[in-house]
Amino acid sequence: MTLFSSPTESASHRTRVVLAEKGVEIDIISVTPGRFPEDLLDLNPDHSLPTLVDRDLVLYDSRVIIEYLDERFPHPPLMPVDPVTRAQFRLALLRIERDWYGLAGRIAADGKGKEADAARVQLRDLVMQTAPFFTVKPWFLGDEFSLVDASIAPILWRLQHLGIELPADAAPLVKYANRLFARPAFRFSLTAEEREMRRG
Repeated sequence: MTLFSSPTESASHRTRVVLAEKGVEIDIISVTPGRFPEDLLDLNPDHSLPTLVDRDLVLYDSRVIIEYLDERFPHPPLMPVDPVTRAQFRLALLRIERDWYGLAGRIAADGKGKEADAARVQLRDLVMQTAPFFTVKPWFLGDEFSLVDASIAPILWRLQHLGIELPADAAPLVKYANRLFARPAFRFSLTAEEREMRRG
């Protein structure tokens, strides 16, 4: 099994978090976006990261990859068994990917421009909307770490790097983030470039 992964992008990071939580031994090939090796170009028609190769199977959407990993390596389970709760978690995954990851991408692309500033406000507000969830339960809507937590973690890790400061009433969210960052699997998932995002 091989993962072609960006050392800096959130979608690759959440895939590495899930792999670490599962304890999967895998070859991770670090790829700079836009500088794809020839074999990756042949495998993935979208020319996107991350890309997972498992024998004859090639997957190249991070949400598809993390759900596949959860089913392929069922222990520990990272999605609820109940179909209603599972559907709610899938909706949360969709929204995080579409909204949070999309806004983070806009900030990274525009840097200090007006579009990036607007995206910062939107992303901060979206992140803050989740704060009440963590006053009752330690993880997203539950007592166990899930794929949703694995997807939230890369964005929370990057907030400072993206120029986003959380307001004073974000204490439950900050405690949740610290729980995420303290997990051995999360620490193991970080690339050298990602570690630098929170230095200083």
